[in-house]
Amino acid sequence: MSTFRFAVSVMPREGILDPQGRAVETSLPHLDVTNVHGVRVGRRVELSVDAPDAAAARVVVERLAGELFANPLLEDWSIEALGVTQGSAASAEGAAGSAGSAAPSDSAVPSGTVGA
Repeated sequence: MSTFRFAVSVMPREGILDPQGRAVETSLPHLDVTNVHGVRVGRRVELSVDAPDAAAARVVVERLAGELFANPLLEDWSIEALGVTQGSAASAEGAAGSAGSAAPSDSAVPSGTVGA
């Protein structure tokens, strides 16, 4: 069994009010920063999953992202495979990408939609 590291980034959905992002953006002129806009504030959750392979680990992370880390009505999420801390590094290759697609293991892949 290997240990797979993941990061889940959770952000407010487009069109959903982001009061934290708005507060940051409103504060920027007080710091003499006038060329920044479109600020959105979210959160990042990093975790390790013990699993026989990357695909099994990803299934666990997808479930946690959709049922625990994010509110699928208000937030989107993306999952980034950070690598393997034990076992074969070649197994981490399958940990990246959202269901039904493949991507390099070091890139974040959007996966947070209702029904994903």
